[in-house]
Amino acid sequence: MKADAFGHPEATTPAIDFHDEDAGFLPGQLPTLKQWIQQIIERESCTLQQLTYIFCSDAYLHRINLEYLQHDTYTDIITFPYEEPPLIYSDIFISIERVRDNAQQYGLAFEQELHRVIIHGVLHLCGYPDKTTAEAQMMRQKEDEALNLLSRL
Repeated sequence: MKADAFGHPEATTPAIDFHDEDAGFLPGQLPTLKQWIQQIIERESCTLQQLTYIFCSDAYLHRINLEYLQHDTYTDIITFPYEEPPLIYSDIFISIERVRDNAQQYGLAFEQELHRVIIHGVLHLCGYPDKTTAEAQMMRQKEDEALNLLSRL
């Protein structure tokens, strides 16, 4: 039986969960965020099984990056998919420190950058890569569409 990052067995009912690992942070408006994420998954013709967001520090995510991906870099998000699209079953780790720094660097509100990162992981799980220029442009377009939808909820 598959298990998430916390060793919990795979959920039998679709769920989106949010956890704080060591960042002292959970986003506000969780019911709205869950509704939004579910809508994006459905728009992409995917099926939610289990999606767990873990908010953490730079140091925590850096250790995960080294241990599991052998990357000695800081990053804002690491997504661990346990299924292939169209099934969505994943743990998504987000560094709150990186999101804050990126928001400041790009002159954006923290919440806007956080929401972009949250949905970026979902879009990867739905099958959107972002390695080439064309893929990155498509990813940005999908992120913008998703952010527009969130603003209407």
